[in-house]
Amino acid sequence: MLLELPGLLNEAQISKIFMIAKRAAFHDGRMTAGTAATKVKYNEELAATQEGQELINRILMSSLGHSTIFNNAALPAKMADFIIARYTSGMTYGDHIDEPVMGSGGPRFRTDVSMTIFLNPPETYEGGELVIRTTFGDKMVKLNAGDAVLYPSSSLHKVAEVTSGQRTVALTWIQSMIRDPARREVLYDLVTVRDQLNEQESGSEMHQQIDRSYANLLRMWAEV
Repeated sequence: MLLELPGLLNEAQISKIFMIAKRAAFHDGRMTAGTAATKVKYNEELAATQEGQELINRILMSSLGHSTIFNNAALPAKMADFIIARYTSGMTYGDHIDEPVMGSGGPRFRTDVSMTIFLNPPETYEGGELVIRTTFGDKMVKLNAGDAVLYPSSSLHKVAEVTSGQRTVALTWIQSMIRDPARREVLYDLVTVRDQLNEQESGSEMHQQIDRSYANLLRMWAEV
């Protein structure tokens, strides 16, 4: 399941992240890449201080906490600290699959869902599309500043070469309470219908049946 989250961050939040970035250095992105990814990864990542990292996490987690789409689709159990990555002219990240387990420097977790949050307007750089391989062909994603996209960590994807300007994004990875992506999609469809019914005919027999089915499937499948 590939989902876009429009308007996840506002201008003030984005400006604050860029202010933090200006006070810190960027290092070679290959320092955080897996063995295979080091051969195709060419970008830079923010080496934030502990205080800066905590502030970035607070800004982004606050928005995610209020995002119904994110919480219903990802059903998060654990999350990685956010990484701020930038691509200048000539930089790219070739075809790769995200590491299945992360957290070598702390608690380890499984990566089920990947997330990219776009931090600068698409018209400020050329190229730099996130290209995700799907069963229906390549999906090219280049969103407005503050918008985000969720996609399976198991999917083959890449970042097209930036030919001018600068692409800046925030990245994280999520371990879901629901390991199986097909089950997550079923639950997302059910909860979407349930919430629509709650607005239109709250308390109806159909609303109660959908709510009960969602709750019992979540109870049956969740790993907590």
